[in-house]
Amino acid sequence: MAAKDFQKILVGVDDSADALAAFRYAIHRAKADNAALIIASILESDDYSVYQALDKDYVHGERAELEQHIQDYRHLAEQAGIQNVRAVIAEGDPGETIVKTLIPKYEPDLLIIGAEAKKGLKKHFGSQAAYMAKHAPVSVLVIRE
Repeated sequence: MAAKDFQKILVGVDDSADALAAFRYAIHRAKADNAALIIASILESDDYSVYQALDKDYVHGERAELEQHIQDYRHLAEQAGIQNVRAVIAEGDPGETIVKTLIPKYEPDLLIIGAEAKKGLKKHFGSQAAYMAKHAPVSVLVIRE
């Protein structure tokens, strides 16, 4: 079977070094394949305390900060020469949200993720990267810093 170019790449980002490495690789792969790039970040609402969750200003502030980060990633991808770039934010558990919501919605043929994030990765039942690699219906590339 011959290697094929990817048409649409989804990369998951957060504020970890591994996510930045995944993002850099996603830019490289998107340029090499002339692929569309979807940059996704997940707002993890279960990380909030009950008081923070009830404080709409706090949640809005977290989302606004995340929105700025994701737009920064989008600008970097555009500056790198990626023609078709989209930045999206979703809410929930990162692994489940990417696998069950974002992949069906955007239909990428490759998911690129970092191996570890600062928040939320080791809770639940193991790492988010392992969950996505096991359950994603598309090829998954896990990048380690």
